[in-house]
Amino acid sequence: MAFRLPFLKNNRQVNDRLLTTENLPKHVAIIMDGNGRWAKKRGLPRVAGHKEGMKTVKKIVRKAVELQIEALTLYAFSTENWKRPKPEVETIMKLPNEFLSTYLPELMENNVRVQTIGYTEALPQHTRNAIHIAMEKTANNTGLILNFAINYGSRAEIVEAVKQIATDVKQNKIMIDDIDEDCISEHLFTRKISDPDLLIRTSGEVRLSNFLLWQNAYSEFYFTDVLWPDFNEEEFEKSLAVYQNRKRRYGGI
Repeated sequence: MAFRLPFLKNNRQVNDRLLTTENLPKHVAIIMDGNGRWAKKRGLPRVAGHKEGMKTVKKIVRKAVELQIEALTLYAFSTENWKRPKPEVETIMKLPNEFLSTYLPELMENNVRVQTIGYTEALPQHTRNAIHIAMEKTANNTGLILNFAINYGSRAEIVEAVKQIATDVKQNKIMIDDIDEDCISEHLFTRKISDPDLLIRTSGEVRLSNFLLWQNAYSEFYFTDVLWPDFNEEEFEKSLAVYQNRKRRYGGI
């Protein structure tokens, strides 16, 4: 059944495509790429791009709430990003506190629930504290799930899932024949949310970068040259309109 939203009573044109109230993705995942290049183009330090990127996060979260999207997973920091210069990593680790401390009241007002996926135990204490407070404060919210992938790597996630399943078999908690796709999915960080319907990557790069490799098996991909700090509400709507014009067959005809 089609639903009606106030902002799209008569649908609307987004560039050369029509964004409708029907067939919006339930779960959107985004690889937020291009912060450093955005800063470099302006003669600014890379950290300035990351801070500008936080403003984009706010814009896209607000639009996702407006569109009644169920889940938004943002690739904030990968397990490989520790290789970056130490000052840049230290700045990135401060961003959750800056972002959540100023934005938490609006998240509460918009009924947004904050979650994370990744190996958060390896994060600095101040980063973990900021995340914990946001998750605790928003735990009872029932709207958009804002899911930050921080210190996340998909291969490590899958390896850990295999180890957990092997341990369960060894302890006779499950049988080998019980291992199927659902079993593996239940051992991943994302076990409480659906797989992404749409994956967006900004900045012109065309790869997954170890992000939700299992979960993106049947996701629609959308790549754009727009750098993350320049990825505004209109660009987001454009990606959704492109998604709506695709037919998802899941291996069928």
